[in-house]
Amino acid sequence: MAINRRDFISTTAATLAGAGVLSSLLPTTSLLARTLTAVDASAVNIDQLRPRMLQDAQYRTSRLGLDPRIWNWHRDMAAIAMPANYYEASLANWPAFGSFLREQRCEVVVVGGGLLGASTALHLAEAGVDVILVEKDHIGSGASGRNGGQMTPGIARWAAETILEKFSPDEAKRLWRFASVEAMDLVDELRERYGFECDRKYGHITAAIHPGHMGPLVANADARRRLGDTAVKVIGPYELQEEYVRSGIYHGANIDNIGGQVQPLALLRGLIYGFARLGGRVYDGTQVKGIRQDAGSAIIETEQGVIRASKAVVLGVHGATKKFISGSSTTVPFFTYVAVTPPLPVDINALIPSGLPVYDTQLQIDYYRPVRDNRLLFGGQGTGNSWSPRDVNNYLLDRIRTVFPQLEQPELEYSWGGISDLTLNGATDARKSDDSVPVYMVHGWSGHGVAQTVRIGKAISDDFTGRNHDFTMLTRIEHSSIPLGSYLSPMAIPLIKGALGVISTLNPAEMVSF
Repeated sequence: MAINRRDFISTTAATLAGAGVLSSLLPTTSLLARTLTAVDASAVNIDQLRPRMLQDAQYRTSRLGLDPRIWNWHRDMAAIAMPANYYEASLANWPAFGSFLREQRCEVVVVGGGLLGASTALHLAEAGVDVILVEKDHIGSGASGRNGGQMTPGIARWAAETILEKFSPDEAKRLWRFASVEAMDLVDELRERYGFECDRKYGHITAAIHPGHMGPLVANADARRRLGDTAVKVIGPYELQEEYVRSGIYHGANIDNIGGQVQPLALLRGLIYGFARLGGRVYDGTQVKGIRQDAGSAIIETEQGVIRASKAVVLGVHGATKKFISGSSTTVPFFTYVAVTPPLPVDINALIPSGLPVYDTQLQIDYYRPVRDNRLLFGGQGTGNSWSPRDVNNYLLDRIRTVFPQLEQPELEYSWGGISDLTLNGATDARKSDDSVPVYMVHGWSGHGVAQTVRIGKAISDDFTGRNHDFTMLTRIEHSSIPLGSYLSPMAIPLIKGALGVISTLNPAEMVSF
């Protein structure tokens, strides 16, 4: 039996809160975009923007500005104040764009240089729209350049069963295809279209940490079949350990051929590279202070000056959305952590012979996958306050030893923290304002959104151009407000996790994950 996490959290928290295609086939940009780009954009060589993977990570100083609440750690960091995290260290250096110097005008402003913002900007540019993208730090400073790199189907934490509960059969099939096959395929299409590499691999494992969790995994596979998805195979512990993961702590798994993995910072840089190729303007180090409507345009106020958008604004800033909207937020921020080992003393294929990424079904999930040069990437935890590198490293090393006791003395070379946000019902919150210049906003990914952010970026573009109503489908998901959500996080998240932990301890066969 599985506990409905979203209903439990909703009740509890409410109480607490009171590219292979020829370039000639690509759409041309508008004359206005080409003209303004030539005048205003910083002098960045477009070819330098194509992400280039290194054979292995190179220890060096980070060139990305970070939120002061998060950090990067490296085992040799005494010589470097802020080392690059593993993703940045495994890519060739990338130029900064710089900020603009005078008032700008365009059709659409995208605020936020993560996967959602980059995908939206790219797809709008492909449609011939004049777009400016602004980022307060650097491209990849936020969650899109710091996540675990696993790609799984669903709308944040809404899996197939929940989508069947919330939508009619036809609508559920449409939404599931949107959030699964279409999301994964779009990543592949963009990678081929613009010719960049991002270590894309296929397949995913959800491993049962308790025999009672196999029932919910079977139910999930069955629900996906009802939606026309036959990509999941349910296997037992012997097959799992022999062919997929050499760990004795699991009791079976779902093998998902739709899911996969990617180097997320490389993917993000690839999307920005495509956008720049089409004449898109990117400004980093550009903090947006406010957005207001004025005489048929939206005024985006920054520290450098204003940008006037004549047709739309897109907010791809996750939990920071609350700064730009009236009323209460619908999300609570939380911190999560990732680490990467040095090259292992044993062949990583002896640990994960399938090479597939894994996450499990325990309350505080482990997620891990093999990466380049025989390394293991391992992540987990969700906390209300930012943990220190020492506490994170101790926790993750203990988890690695638990999963793979054959690694007698595992070590870490890189670790880092990041910020995500969650909604009460577990689904992503997508909105579109009714202003004369509409504002699109999407937030609340719950740590599950690498492929879906890319797909929703295309949905925003399609809605703007009138191509389809996919984005409207997402806006019909209802969400509850969380007054003072960001302030409650340090208290609410430990309390919710504690309550869920008690339930899990009393009945370990109940599948609850945070």
